[in-house]
Amino acid sequence: MRPETVVTARGLALRYRDAPVLDGVDLSLCAGETLALLGPNGAGKTSLMRLLAGRLAPQRGTLRVAGGDPARAPAVRRRIGWVPQEIALYPRLTVRENLDVFARLAGLGRRARDEAVARVLARAALDEVADTLVGVLSGGYQRRANIAAALLAEPALILLDEPTQGIDRVARAAIHALLDRLRAGGAALLIATHDFAEAERLADRVAVLRAGRIGLEGRLPDLLATLRTGPPEHEVALADPPAPAAAGALRAAGFHPVGALTWRASDVVAGGRDGAALLAFLRQMGVPVREIRVREPGLEALYLDAVGGAPVLAEAAG
Repeated sequence: MRPETVVTARGLALRYRDAPVLDGVDLSLCAGETLALLGPNGAGKTSLMRLLAGRLAPQRGTLRVAGGDPARAPAVRRRIGWVPQEIALYPRLTVRENLDVFARLAGLGRRARDEAVARVLARAALDEVADTLVGVLSGGYQRRANIAAALLAEPALILLDEPTQGIDRVARAAIHALLDRLRAGGAALLIATHDFAEAERLADRVAVLRAGRIGLEGRLPDLLATLRTGPPEHEVALADPPAPAAAGALRAAGFHPVGALTWRASDVVAGGRDGAALLAFLRQMGVPVREIRVREPGLEALYLDAVGGAPVLAEAAG
């Protein structure tokens, strides 16, 4: 039996101060499915999420979420959970008090409110900190409480903007487990993230926004399967930032910087040398190499191919 389609977007377009933000976006999302939304800053990710949440209306195109128009129907908006990147909680209230406030705002009556708060505390594994002030909690607990506030009305669609930003691995694993449970329970999840490992861990499908358009979209296993028929990916970890001559040697060998101490190449590098020979070659050229990793290409290679050289459009916010 085919799962219910929760989101259907066709030709969505949005302009901000006469600048195009989104231009002809098509997207769909089914119950029990997780979609990772990727793209550079300014590509339109936050604006697209605001359209899906009903906080903005498209200037062109059609959008249906849970069978209705989220910009016009309050009943539809109540079926959408929005988890912003910022912690949208009251620091001087406890977790339980915060959830009660948001349950009131969702229009839940007293009995339904108490039941909903107890339910999401358990679902997000927050019972042990339920009566702790939010302002003294760790970042990981605050982010879980931020997600819990979006679950009170049992949403069909949950929108999450960078849900694990700035937290440690243990807290990240707890949030990933929570998102897995929500997906297994039948919710549709759209996660905007810059974390490729997170997207590979959580997503069934990936969509890459490129200059206000979908530049790449598909099932993650299918996309990775086509990518991994090519050469392996090489990553150089440096002990120190490279001097100009060392940086030139890295570029001549086919590498490009992806961080202050990390350079990567997805094509055949340095004459096809294997890892050990490449390590010796780069050190001979004065490159302060600490480690070379050889692995199958991942989502980041797909992403860079999809956005490479793309102009960046202005985005209304975020």
